[in-house]
Amino acid sequence: MTSERRLLMIFLDGVGIGEEDAEANPFARAVLPTLHELLGGSLPWLHRPVVRAPGAVALPLDATLGVDGIPQSGTGQAALLTGANAPRLFGRHFGPWTPVRLRPLVEERSLLRRARDGGRKVVFANAYPRGWPGAVGSRRVAGPPLAARGAGVLDRHEEALRAGRAVSSEIVNDLWRRHLGDDSVPIVTEEDAGRRLAGIAAEADLTLYAHYATDTAGHRGGMAGAVAALERVDRFLAGVLEALPPSCTLLLVSDHGNIEDVRTGHTRNPALGVAAGGGTRDLTAGLRTIADVSAAVLRHLQIPGSPTRPSTRPLGGDTVVA
Repeated sequence: MTSERRLLMIFLDGVGIGEEDAEANPFARAVLPTLHELLGGSLPWLHRPVVRAPGAVALPLDATLGVDGIPQSGTGQAALLTGANAPRLFGRHFGPWTPVRLRPLVEERSLLRRARDGGRKVVFANAYPRGWPGAVGSRRVAGPPLAARGAGVLDRHEEALRAGRAVSSEIVNDLWRRHLGDDSVPIVTEEDAGRRLAGIAAEADLTLYAHYATDTAGHRGGMAGAVAALERVDRFLAGVLEALPPSCTLLLVSDHGNIEDVRTGHTRNPALGVAAGGGTRDLTAGLRTIADVSAAVLRHLQIPGSPTRPSTRPLGGDTVVA
């Protein structure tokens, strides 16, 4: 069964909405023409976290989920992908990897698995080495590939990357070429990788792509590294938006804050959400937390048995761009 609606979900690890402060927030320094154009010339900041433009909206996603402490990737990604309050289920925020106790939840109840079981064509666009994670790394698994494995779509490896049918988690292929020593993997620009992802998404109902280097830059890159990481993503988005078919809605989401404040590590700031394309208003209605994302995606794809749309209330701090 193929839905008339398609959705490309791009997950960016560790990207929150922070203060409009060039001393702390690389968003206030980075050159981000794609994101600025998409959002009508404005970016979301803590004092006005919602930005609406024609065909697009940026909005805050609460990542704390009512649990004390600092949000982390393991439980945050589990919540994002399943709709469960993963930190409350686990008893605390936990990361960077998915807690072993929550791995069955992510494999069996992710939006990928539920969309596939609902008859939709589902794709995980990331390339992973064949045989990954193996025995040594079996306890160090992030949420997106775990969800993909549970849905039977962790199936794009070296040959898919060479053929342009997959995208590296780093966006460009430098890591594969340098650290894995695979010179047969082609050199691509960020824009090339974005166009490839758009082409993949054009052939599926739901496509998930995960990028983790934003979180790494937030931890280790300082201001210069964080700016470079955001500008790489912006060039990538330029390629995506250039080639994405009108039938496909873009949803950009994160699991917790980090890169938006280089003075610290993870934050309790809201995670970034951005939606663009057809159906954006319905997709984002009632979207308040990272745990709302899974249900919103399933409703957008009209999966049988999807949760009904939650009651809505006005979002505070809106910036409306005419």
